[in-house]
Amino acid sequence: MPYICPICESSLKLDNRTWRCSQNHCFDIAKEGYVNLLPVQKKKSKDPGDNQLMMQARREFLNQGHYQFLSDRVNVLLEEHLKNHATMLDLGCGEGYYTGRLAEALQVKSLQIYGLDISKVAVRYGAKRYKDITFCVASAFDTPFAPQSLDAVLRIYAPSKLEELKRIIKPGGVLLTVSAGPIHHWFLKTVIYKEPKPHPEETDNLDGFELIFSERLQQKINLKQKDDIENFLNMTPYAWKLDDSQKQQLCQQGLECELDFKLQLHRRQ
Repeated sequence: MPYICPICESSLKLDNRTWRCSQNHCFDIAKEGYVNLLPVQKKKSKDPGDNQLMMQARREFLNQGHYQFLSDRVNVLLEEHLKNHATMLDLGCGEGYYTGRLAEALQVKSLQIYGLDISKVAVRYGAKRYKDITFCVASAFDTPFAPQSLDAVLRIYAPSKLEELKRIIKPGGVLLTVSAGPIHHWFLKTVIYKEPKPHPEETDNLDGFELIFSERLQQKINLKQKDDIENFLNMTPYAWKLDDSQKQQLCQQGLECELDFKLQLHRRQ
């Protein structure tokens, strides 16, 4: 197992339902099946990560299949670049929607899949639902994984640190990132801002990696059901910028919005 102690960085070994290092730092596996590897001293708030409302909204929305086209494309790209028995991490996995669909789609490859998120609420839900995935609560900026222990990392939206990605991915391993394209959620921006601006594009070049594939994946989403619209709004950072009357109007009239994703596949040099 590639886990290392988040306190002293020595290897963790599983002893019954406890992860333990040589310095006797211990981390118990919760009844749901995940382990919390985020020490109190590394927390920046009491409950870091997405709150319960955002997590539930995202879960309900994604379970309706509205972003399945993105999930399917991610699965195809990773299937092409992962060997059997590879070890991979979904960094910033949330409640595990993309992780779970990936595990199901690539079942024949017998992958060892990890999910990491700083939100305990999200990880708890993921661990209860997806029993074949190993979940942990941890920071994407300081992950509890040994150097060069991962064949692949999937990063959908999640902020992270390049040096950390270079540390944990094996030479020849891959990093698949999904970020917002220029016109992602453009309609919402026109509602909120007088002069909306396109999303800034992330750099194509990452030090220590070779870009081997890049594409934009675009689609329009047309929502008519009040629950779908509310969940869509509540799972985005724009929820706080819309007042109640704007939300009510969108729920009444329906919502058609742009989805624009930038997918990039890098190979670790």
